[in-house]
This record gives sequence, structure tokens and C-alpha cells, in this order.
Amino acid sequence: MEFDLTSGIAILTRTPLALRGLLGGLGPAWTDATEGPETWSPFIIIGHLIHAEHTDWIPRARIIRAQGADRRFAPFDRFAQIEQNQGKSIAELLDTFIEMRAASLATLAGWRLTEADLALEGIHPEFGAVTMRQLLATWVAHDLGHVAQVARVMAKQYREAVGPWRRYLSILDR
Repeated sequence: MEFDLTSGIAILTRTPLALRGLLGGLGPAWTDATEGPETWSPFIIIGHLIHAEHTDWIPRARIIRAQGADRRFAPFDRFAQIEQNQGKSIAELLDTFIEMRAASLATLAGWRLTEADLALEGIHPEFGAVTMRQLLATWVAHDLGHVAQVARVMAKQYREAVGPWRRYLSILDR
């Protein structure tokens, strides 16, 4: 499927509300649960999405749009959220994510990107030249991957409790 800005924005708009619907009002048994050592809980995942909102998608898109002499992206710290969000509640994180995403989408809409804009390039620290189109498509896929991750982490909390039905629930063994 080719990236389409309008349908991509439709997903980006829904992600924070979907996650609030899934996690809002739940206690730590759900929000702090993991899949095992060195895996992420829904709480950490929401923090990661906030950090990406702050340092990744729109900041990198700005670099691409500027087409300045230095189009290199700063490296992304995939673990910054672990320390940044200590002492916060899941409700606070969900509220922050909703606010930040709304601001990001307002910025994106204000740019009125054209096909030519989507073809502009920036320089990723690992991949080299990447286009605005690829960055925005990645943003959408990244959101969906983390929505799936949250659901998987939560489902695995009942891995043993489901008894013999486990063989029909492939999410429990991924």
C-alpha cells in the first residue's frame, strides 16, 4: 500500500484516543505489566510515544522541510522515557500524549504538504537519506506497532488463566 497523507493522519489522530480507551482508569496490574524481564509495560510504551512526539516525528520533519545545509537527524533515545516519567500516573501520560499529538497534527496540517514536499530528504543517523513520505509512513506504522504491543502485553497477563483456550489465542505466544 502506498502512503497516503490523509489516511495516515486518520490513524495518527486515533492512536491517543484508542490508547486512552484501552488503558484509561486501569490500575498498575494492567499498566505496569510486562512480557518479562527487559520488556516494556503499557506505561513505558505511552512514555515512549510521548518522547517520540517531542523529539522524533515533527522535529525530523522540520529538518526535512528546511532543506538546510545540515539535514541530519539527531539520534533517538529509545529508552529516555523510563527516567522521564517516574512518579507520573498513566492518566497524566495519556493526557500528555493526547495534547502533544494534537499539537503535532496541527503543525502537520498547517504545512499543507505537497507531493514535492513528501519527496524531500533528510539524513537518518543509521539509514542515511530518507524522505518525508517515509518518515510519515513510519510514524503511522510505529503507532500501530505500539498499539499492538500494548494489547499483546495485556493479553499475556492471562496466558495461564485461559487454560486450554491458549492454543487458539496466538497473541499469548508471540
